[in-house]
Amino acid sequence: MEQYPSQLLTSAVDEFSKLPGIGRKTALRLTLHLLRQEPERAIHLGESLIRLRKEVRYCKCCHNLSDTDLCQICANPKRDASTICVVENVKEVMAIEATRQFQGLYHVLGGLISPMDGVSPQQLEIDSLLERIRQGQADGHTPVNEVILALSTTMEGDLTNGYIFKQLVRFPDLKVTTLALGVSVGDEIEYADSVTLGRSILNRTPYANTFQNNK
Repeated sequence: MEQYPSQLLTSAVDEFSKLPGIGRKTALRLTLHLLRQEPERAIHLGESLIRLRKEVRYCKCCHNLSDTDLCQICANPKRDASTICVVENVKEVMAIEATRQFQGLYHVLGGLISPMDGVSPQQLEIDSLLERIRQGQADGHTPVNEVILALSTTMEGDLTNGYIFKQLVRFPDLKVTTLALGVSVGDEIEYADSVTLGRSILNRTPYANTFQNNK
């Protein structure tokens, strides 16, 4: 391991290198860059990270990141509350929003079912999705007419899609769709380009067709 002239420098490099995609060489460049800046820049960065960790919260409705109890999307009365797009994590919300092709609401699962990794359905926000749909059927609420399963086309994504679909069949009037062809098998939604992802949303297809083909 490299020897640095300062223990404080070593400590900063160690912390930067713990971030995903950041090796020790990159961590050293970032640390030296901060040292070349005015002290206020480093202070502002540190304060911003501390506030992020202490104050950011998850939307009580869709589990998206938010500064308030309800995220900006859920709180927007112009969004179509009758359509819910189910995604794995916050990065997929940002990717789909960038397409400007979807005006409904989201539901963030917080991961995918993965027996190999010990992730069960109970560890994801699946029950809260079912509760949102049940609440939509109550008087005074906007009924949920469609759920879009927008999970990555990986083994874990397909497994999660199938599990959720089986839970949703209890709602006979609910339309369950999935992204149209365009997002290749094995692709992560967050890495799909905006045009392809936007078209996949607009041309979504009934999930039952896919489910029957995969049985």
